[in-house]
Amino acid sequence: MDLHETRLDSTLQYTGRIISVVHDRIRLPNGDPSMREVVRHPGGVCVAARDEHGNWLMVDQFRYAFQTVLTEFPAGKLEPGEDPLDAAQRELIEETGYSAQEIIPAGQLYPSPGYLNEIIHLYIAPKSTFVGQKLDHHEFLNVKTMTLDELNASVMNQTQTDAKTIALICKLNLLNLE
Repeated sequence: MDLHETRLDSTLQYTGRIISVVHDRIRLPNGDPSMREVVRHPGGVCVAARDEHGNWLMVDQFRYAFQTVLTEFPAGKLEPGEDPLDAAQRELIEETGYSAQEIIPAGQLYPSPGYLNEIIHLYIAPKSTFVGQKLDHHEFLNVKTMTLDELNASVMNQTQTDAKTIALICKLNLLNLE
């Protein structure tokens, strides 16, 4: 069976600083009409970076949508036309002050493909050097480090709830970076 849905028309419902929302009229594989709402996002990056002591760099950041502080790997959105690898290096320096000596692509993540077209590009930086933090003007976060054992425990005891961070922790466990 062909599972593809065909867009018949699209109406822009909202345009914001980062996202836009469209309402699409579609045809289902069986020919019936239906509707889809899609949040359009420019995409982002997330970097698991290790410091000179072998610990993983993390940031504590208030996440407004959930009204809580989350501990995550450094991450950020892509600028228009920006290469994801360049964005990964930029975000790592901005948020942590560390520059990756090597960056390994670790795949892509679709955070919520039922309604969101965002793609998060995942990277691992097994060696990084401190060069000085360069936070954006309206960016507030705290940097800390965690061992791989601590990261694993945070996933298993359910204190780690950020999907991109959990995905990268799982990938770290499958790699031999020593």
